[in-house]
Amino acid sequence: MTNYLLAGGGTAGHVNPLLALADEIMLESKSNKVWALGTIEGLESRLVPEKGYELLIVPRLPMPRKLNRYALSFPSSFRASVDQVKEYIISNKIDSVVGFGGYASAPAYRAAKALNIPYVIHEANAMPGYANRVGAKSANAVGITFRNTKLPRATFVGMPIREEIIAITKGDFKSVAAKYFGLDPRRTTLLVTGGSLGAKRINETIEASRKVLDAAGIQVLHIVGERAELSELHEGTYNRLVYCDRMDLALAVADFVVSRAGAATVSELCAIGLPSVLVPYPVGNGEQKLNAVNLVEAGGALVVADANFDLDFVSQVLVPLVSDTKRRVKMAEQAKTQGVIDGSKRLLNLVNGVLKG
Repeated sequence: MTNYLLAGGGTAGHVNPLLALADEIMLESKSNKVWALGTIEGLESRLVPEKGYELLIVPRLPMPRKLNRYALSFPSSFRASVDQVKEYIISNKIDSVVGFGGYASAPAYRAAKALNIPYVIHEANAMPGYANRVGAKSANAVGITFRNTKLPRATFVGMPIREEIIAITKGDFKSVAAKYFGLDPRRTTLLVTGGSLGAKRINETIEASRKVLDAAGIQVLHIVGERAELSELHEGTYNRLVYCDRMDLALAVADFVVSRAGAATVSELCAIGLPSVLVPYPVGNGEQKLNAVNLVEAGGALVVADANFDLDFVSQVLVPLVSDTKRRVKMAEQAKTQGVIDGSKRLLNLVNGVLKG
């Protein structure tokens, strides 16, 4: 029996690999025990309990960006958070800590080091976040999703992917998925998604392109995200959803994908073998563009800047590409060369290798 504390959360991109590893741990032995560490504000507060795991809470403490009252109180608040994690580790007799980055991971790394508990880092993005960059300096092992990620002593393990996503790589679920979404399994299907919160530019462009796509014989499954101003709509060859709780079926019905380039999305496209146009999130440190590098170099995807994803691009580039069956198939094959479907197992092997010394 081994007790694990998995730290991370905030977005689905952090929570889903955490849950995938948790499931892999329990698959290895029913005597193992898993706790998740996260914040009350993140998606983990809903997703972790839904999967049957206990969520231990720490406060959300962003790094101070300027000198103000919050910055002055941050050191003592962070120490209190570390002390709270120490209590969790001691009371639950934790044998190993695994962190996925984000607000919950930083105090977990510090607490594990203070208690001499081994900890392992998994970095989802090609450009590491602050918590993992700092934590990697003392980590017992570091697992990375993309080969171009720069962290010390990193081991390539890929992304821990949810079992329901892996399942669709083992069979043909297109007809079942088409029926679920009310689509025609005989038509070419374009899946469009900007992530759980949505992507304004992608949404607006696809909405403006509906007639063009329909005229080309392309049906669309458009997931606009919870922050989108567009409502749900199903009109013939166009099905618009605010949120999709069956992304496995959404990916199963897709012949081509337009999406952001989040680490989990890119990893799932590679694992399944789906051709795509990726529109990296234009704000921040450019991590999404780096996430797409290996896939684009392999020929499995195209990247277009957010500002350039417009009606002209859809008409002149996207529609001809999606309509070209031979090119789609070739891109799908190249995407699959970058895929890892056993990332959960690889990461668990890395963690257990540390435990065995």
